[in-house]
Amino acid sequence: MGALMTITGPAAAEAQYEVLDFDQLDGWHEDDHAAALKVFLNTCKDMKDVDWRNLCKFAKSEPDPKQFFELLFRPVLMNDGADALFTGYFEPELDGDLYKSERFRYPVYTMPPEALDLNPWLTRREILESGVMDDRGLEIAWVDDPVELFFLQIQGSGRIRLPDGKRLRVGYRGANGHPYRSIGVELVRQGIYEAHQVSAEVIKNWVRRNPEDGKELLFHNPSYVFFREVSMVPADRGPLGAMNRSVTKLRTIAVDPEYVPLGAPVWIEKDGETPMRRLMIAQDTGSAIKGAQRADIFFGTGDGAGRAAGRLRDPGRMVVLLPIQGAYALLPESAI
Repeated sequence: MGALMTITGPAAAEAQYEVLDFDQLDGWHEDDHAAALKVFLNTCKDMKDVDWRNLCKFAKSEPDPKQFFELLFRPVLMNDGADALFTGYFEPELDGDLYKSERFRYPVYTMPPEALDLNPWLTRREILESGVMDDRGLEIAWVDDPVELFFLQIQGSGRIRLPDGKRLRVGYRGANGHPYRSIGVELVRQGIYEAHQVSAEVIKNWVRRNPEDGKELLFHNPSYVFFREVSMVPADRGPLGAMNRSVTKLRTIAVDPEYVPLGAPVWIEKDGETPMRRLMIAQDTGSAIKGAQRADIFFGTGDGAGRAAGRLRDPGRMVVLLPIQGAYALLPESAI
């Protein structure tokens, strides 16, 4: 049961599991398994369970990548009753400075000590309007756009372009403990847009065109994210994910760890306008990523990645690759 120790949530215990053959994975034989194995090696050494650690040790011996996955894993389809949904995320780049000015006047905060001890702490509105953060030296940097700052908090990490050309990378430090509420859903509820019209860019443009109502819309989400500086990560590497390692463009996904062990390979069959069949590695999490068939695909850094990620909202299915013993242990005895 070693590999199952990470699948412990009450909802996961009620899910249905089916062990598949690799031939049942659409597009499996055409993927670049070597690329997936390289990303798997980035984080498998941090997995605590003995089954995963043994697999990681063998992976370092440079086996044939495709055979490595086929011989030592089994594909497991997890079903919690909800339809599969794939979205995208990215690492934003904002313009900012280390000092407040007329242009750069929106602070990127680190976490105040009292927020670590209270869960939940203050709401977004209270944090920004009460003055509780003032004159405490909690600002990591200042940026020029509150809307981009809001979306930086949704993504959980990003880079800030400084006036001297340098880049300051920030990552997730913690949150105020309030649940995330979608402002896109709120726009639909108010009748401003239909659900199919809503994207990150649509939301940003609406908030900028309607500054007063836009400010209230942002307050609709009481969740507030605090950051830490992570500039020790080289510029050519991705931001740090939930496993405190750099994530990889189009090979990393964020998942619900109640169902999917962090570090596990996951086969993606994303449909929609641009179908994707690819072996990903579950190296990140997200407050909106809940369920056995829910994944957020990392698209990279910058505006282009943001546009691609913001458009993504596709169906399909995801299949988790688990060590053989752990895969079959999920099945009821009557199915074995």
